[in-house]
Amino acid sequence: MTRTRRALVAALVLAGAVGLAGCSGTVTLEAAPNADDPLCAEVTVRLPSTVDGEQRRWTDAQATGAWGTPTAVLLTCGVEPPGPSTLRCITVGGVDWLVDESESPRFRLTTYGRSPAVQLYVDNELVSPNNVLDDVRTAVSQLPKTAECTAPEAPLDEQDSATG
Repeated sequence: MTRTRRALVAALVLAGAVGLAGCSGTVTLEAAPNADDPLCAEVTVRLPSTVDGEQRRWTDAQATGAWGTPTAVLLTCGVEPPGPSTLRCITVGGVDWLVDESESPRFRLTTYGRSPAVQLYVDNELVSPNNVLDDVRTAVSQLPKTAECTAPEAPLDEQDSATG
């Protein structure tokens, strides 16, 4: 093997090692059933680099986002839009969200009246759900509005502090 060829092979091996090291922080997620909807692409290209001060991280699934180390926020676009629900419905920045607190302090927030729907998992111990919702509203508001909350409640922080 010539000296030039050895140098090229060594450079390729080094580049591969550096590439793998750069991927070590990738968040593994599963794409939603409708992640290939072109509207999800409109959402993901507009996702912010930070939410509530947490930096965005790489994900390995289409139409997803993640922020924070440890991960504080996970976003998936392309979930099935929910129908009428008994879950609390809040409006933040003109976007309606259903709030599932069954895994508290981690909240599952799903857009209501948007198709395809977006779902967020937010660790309430690491970030403020309202700040996260406000930070992603520009991206999520790209989705067509098909319905709205009939009696939206106060955003999470305001309601929680009013009752706590």
